[in-house]
Amino acid sequence: DIVGMKDGEKRRVFIYSTCDHKACYEEVGSQAISYTTGVPVMTAALLLARGEWDPQTMVNVEELDPDPFLALMPELGISWSVMDLPVDGSWPGAGG
Repeated sequence: DIVGMKDGEKRRVFIYSTCDHKACYEEVGSQAISYTTGVPVMTAALLLARGEWDPQTMVNVEELDPDPFLALMPELGISWSVMDLPVDGSWPGAGG
């Protein structure tokens, strides 16, 4: 999960995606774990090739602007969602 400040307030969110093994196998002949590994790599490669990401040096992907990546991912087959979490560090439904 991600913790930071937004509009002067502390915020904690979890960004996630889900993929169905059967649907992935029907589309590409592989399991969801391979699909969810390959599509993000392909997304990053496209952003670099198009010049939307142009770091000019070696960087970690986390250092690049996430907006074009998150915008392109659903077009390439992996949608994502954001869940707001309690800022106290607890996890909904985890008990205590």
